[in-house]
Amino acid sequence: MILIDNTCISDDIGDQFFVCNLEKCKGACCVEGDSGAPLEPEEVPILKQIYRHVEPYLSEAGKKVIAEEGVFTKDWEGDLVTPVIDGKECAYAIYDEKGILKCGIEAAYNDGKIDFKKPISCHLYPIRITKYEQYHALNYDRWHICSPACSFGQALGVPVYQFLKEPLTRAYGAEWYQQLQKEVEERNAAASHAKS
Repeated sequence: MILIDNTCISDDIGDQFFVCNLEKCKGACCVEGDSGAPLEPEEVPILKQIYRHVEPYLSEAGKKVIAEEGVFTKDWEGDLVTPVIDGKECAYAIYDEKGILKCGIEAAYNDGKIDFKKPISCHLYPIRITKYEQYHALNYDRWHICSPACSFGQALGVPVYQFLKEPLTRAYGAEWYQQLQKEVEERNAAASHAKS
């Protein structure tokens, strides 16, 4: 466990390897699961504000669901989430020409239409954050649909925290990320020294 400020970071985030392999998984995390993507309360007004710029990128089915349910909804636990189409893919997900699911919000961002890339929970995946009163717990979420990402990351030698440098910095800042990198490198050096 790594402790930085008010965050408690699972060792897996430094030890395990991960690089999304969309050619293999086809963006399955946008369609699998019990509900839509988790949303932060402050993301709801952002989604409302940017929706008119995002809407042209979405599928007809996605637009229909959002027209009926709104830009967000609540899951069975009362948590804020993105709406889903027929209990399956996220309403903001779009298929590309290869049949890979991608994010319509991110497509609008990439085209310079908006300055919000996508919900932080999506950007951070496979890290899931649980927020407690005194601290945030960051855990690596193992999911069978991401096994191609694990083997791809292993082959490339990219640990989870390095793959997620951009969203981790977005969530906690550059200084926090530099501290995380330092802690992981020191732990790895100590472990390597212990083996020799």
